[in-house]
Amino acid sequence: MRMAVALMLSLAATAATAATPSDPYEAPASYRPSDVLSKERVSGPHYKVENPVAFDGYMYRFTVRSDYGPFEITGTSALRKLVVEIGAIAKLREIKASKAFASAVADSAAGPFRFAKNLIVNPADTLTGIPKGAYKLMEEVGEAATTERNPADDPLYQKALLVSGRRRDYAAQLGVDVYSSNAVLQKELNSVAWAAAVGNLSVSVALMPVGGAAGAVLSGVRWSNALNDYLKVEPANRLRIIAGDKLKEAGVPPEVIRRFIEQPRFTPRQNVMIALALAQLGPAPARGRDAFLEATLGSDDEVEASFFVNTAQILRGYHDAFAPITEIRMNHRVVLASASNGNVLLALPVDYLIWTPTTARRLEEVLTAYQARGSGKLELWLTGAASPTVRQRLGERGVLLLEEAGRRVEIID
Repeated sequence: MRMAVALMLSLAATAATAATPSDPYEAPASYRPSDVLSKERVSGPHYKVENPVAFDGYMYRFTVRSDYGPFEITGTSALRKLVVEIGAIAKLREIKASKAFASAVADSAAGPFRFAKNLIVNPADTLTGIPKGAYKLMEEVGEAATTERNPADDPLYQKALLVSGRRRDYAAQLGVDVYSSNAVLQKELNSVAWAAAVGNLSVSVALMPVGGAAGAVLSGVRWSNALNDYLKVEPANRLRIIAGDKLKEAGVPPEVIRRFIEQPRFTPRQNVMIALALAQLGPAPARGRDAFLEATLGSDDEVEASFFVNTAQILRGYHDAFAPITEIRMNHRVVLASASNGNVLLALPVDYLIWTPTTARRLEEVLTAYQARGSGKLELWLTGAASPTVRQRLGERGVLLLEEAGRRVEIID
């Protein structure tokens, strides 16, 4: 609900003139899974999307029944990510059912690192999915590695560092986000990583799956190759340092960078994704980057954080493949980006846009602001689709609509 309200306010960045009283407005409704998803996505190994699918006017909300418990998520991007995670959980549980894993756990329990047992049994906080205690130890170990202190004589330090590295490596092999809020995935990742590092479990890379479509998106392309390299090699604190350095090079003031890095709703992966995307725009829209980062600070949850991550990816993709971005302006919480081709890009990462009084009113405001900027075209880019009514209304107002932006530019879930 909070996201729906935020997006309504955000749509002060869409485009068009006011609707007439005769406009046939549309209202949010619920859908069958097959209405909004491909047959292959509705159900698969170990999961099924439940009926109905809720819709708030911008994003779909899914309830997923799985062999590993229920999940409630917002957005088709999040659903794609979850499907890959469910496959990863299945593979990790296969590994845990092996004799090799049982032997490794026994070895770790008998060794000097018995504190690992608690992590294997109950490693993740159920609210955030991010492990506490040992996780903090592992990732702060990475921070120590960047200081002058040499911990080489501390075997506990070395084991913790190895566990952290194994987690990242396995996550990369599985095609999943090591910082995912999926508590079930975190538990399984931690268990196998601890067994590998502390109990000397040997897991062949050949046994690890490549995470389906999401895994494919993360490979073989310039921008995501760089991201993958960071995620696999660097611990959380280093990722945030890298993000800060990229933004500093792009001319963002240190105070804005600090507040962005400290915003708790963004994971280290998301910090780097936004920083790399904004840095790739070049030196021209430095002030606009400030405004964008300021807008991200109001994110209240994971869904809103993802909204900004996907917005940044659209900007980067447009800049690389269509026309360089020359200026970024914020209208409420949505981006209007001027480009060297004279057009203005409105990036709106939503599942489905319908024609409502709010949409019409916000579009009028944006079109007015846009018309004062020049004579180019206004381009509305959606990660999802628009209703036939929205398409008609935008066409009447000369707005260029691009749906399913991920088919034209690289957007990583």
